Amino acid sequence: MAAAIEAASTSRLLAPPNPWVGATLVTADGAVFTGSTQRPGSNHAERQVLDEAGAAASGATLFTTLEPCDHTGRTGPCTEAIIEAGVARVVIGVLDPDVNVAGQGVARLVAAGITTEVGIEADAIEEQLAPYLHHRRTGRPYVVVKLAATLDGRTAAADGTSQWITGDAARADAHVIRAQSDAILAGAGTVRADDPALTVRGVLASDGEAPREPVRIVLGTAPEGAKIHPCLEMSGDLETILDQLGSDGIVQLMVEGGAMVAGAFHRAGLVDRYVVYFAPALMGGNDGTPLFNGPGIASIGDLTRGRIVAVTHLDPDLRIDISFSATNIPAPNNPVPKA
Repeated sequence: MAAAIEAASTSRLLAPPNPWVGATLVTADGAVFTGSTQRPGSNHAERQVLDEAGAAASGATLFTTLEPCDHTGRTGPCTEAIIEAGVARVVIGVLDPDVNVAGQGVARLVAAGITTEVGIEADAIEEQLAPYLHHRRTGRPYVVVKLAATLDGRTAAADGTSQWITGDAARADAHVIRAQSDAILAGAGTVRADDPALTVRGVLASDGEAPREPVRIVLGTAPEGAKIHPCLEMSGDLETILDQLGSDGIVQLMVEGGAMVAGAFHRAGLVDRYVVYFAPALMGGNDGTPLFNGPGIASIGDLTRGRIVAVTHLDPDLRIDISFSATNIPAPNNPVPKA
C-alpha cells in the first residue's frame, strides 16, 4: 500500500476533479506493477495497473488507495475490470464516499468471490485525499488559505507594499498549490491593489504537460482590464458561495488574498488548511498588515486550534501546514459525479 500511496502522489496534478488514486498489483509469482489515475477520460489507477500486468493479473493481489468505482462515467467500472482480470484479492485503503460508489465497489467484489480488505494505511490516505474526501462528504470545496508573512506576522508594510516577502522557492511552491486547486479566490481589494494574474507558472504535471488552470474568482467586482480576467465575480454569504462552488465541481479552493478575505473565512470557521510561509524577516512594529484583518477573539479560551501536519524548509523560508477538522457542515444535496 505504501507503493500505491507513492504512485498516487504522481497523479495529483493529472486526475482532478477525479481523485488522485494509486494502485499496486502483486502477482502470484511476486512481480510488482504500479499505476495511478490519469487525466479525466483516461484510466483510473486500477485499470492502469491491470493494463500493465496483462495476463499476470490472474490470481494477483491488488492494493488500491481508494475503493474501486462500480459505475460507468467516461470509463467503465473498475470493479468490472478487476473481476474480468481474475484478481484474487483486493486491499483497499479507504472507502469512497461518492454517492456513486459508497460501498458498492466493495459489495461487487465480494459478490464476485474476491477476498476484500478495507482500512490499510487509512490515515495516510485520508490525508493524501483530504480535498476529494471533504468535497464528497460535505458538498463543499476543501478550503486552503495561503499566507506569506514575516516572523512577526506581517503580510504587508504600512504603505501596503508586500512583494516580495518570501523567496523564490516559497513562491514556486505556492504555484504548486495553485496547480492543485480547482479555483483560486481573491478579494476585490487585493485585485485593485496588486493586479494579480493568479495563473499557474513553472509547474508541470507528471506527464510533462502543464496542469489545467484553476478557475479565478473575485470576491466582489474586478476592475475592467485587470489581469485576473476572465474570472467569476461572486458576493454574499461565504457558506452559500462554497455550496455553489461545490455543486459546480470545485474540489479544492485556494484563498490567496487579502488579509480581510482570509480573516472572513477564518472567523466563519470555513478554512480546512492553512499554508503559511514565514520569511526570516521582521517589520518591527504594529503598523503593517497582519495575517488577518478584522476582529479577533475576545478571550484566550476562544483560540482556534488545529494541528501542524507539515513543516518544510524552503530556503530561506519556512512553510507550515496547519489542518483543521470541518464541523457543522451539512451533507451535500447535489452530489457531483466523477468524470
